[in-house]
Amino acid sequence: MIIDKDGTTTIVFQEKTTLSGFLENLNKAYPKLKHDNIVINLFSFDKLSVGDILEFLDLSNSHRANGRSFVLVTDKLGYEEIPEEISLVPTLQEAKDLIEMEEIERDLGI
Repeated sequence: MIIDKDGTTTIVFQEKTTLSGFLENLNKAYPKLKHDNIVINLFSFDKLSVGDILEFLDLSNSHRANGRSFVLVTDKLGYEEIPEEISLVPTLQEAKDLIEMEEIERDLGI
């Protein structure tokens, strides 16, 4: 697993693994990441389904409940295909922009 930390945001990705292997590694590393905003880069996966994205739902919900952002990045699916509880964007820049907006909303109490 490759972890790239930039301020209060951590970008996580892994090459040459299955989605289940990636999730297992992410859950093991989570205690070190739980205080950061997390961006999950899924570009290394050739095929993703709505079911694959839903595998992140519990982790996303618990992370967001603690006042941090959790964003998945892939262009294989559109945000309209998945539940609103999961933040999904097609590019890393949009993930950073979304986190910035969410931080502003948290600061303003929105």
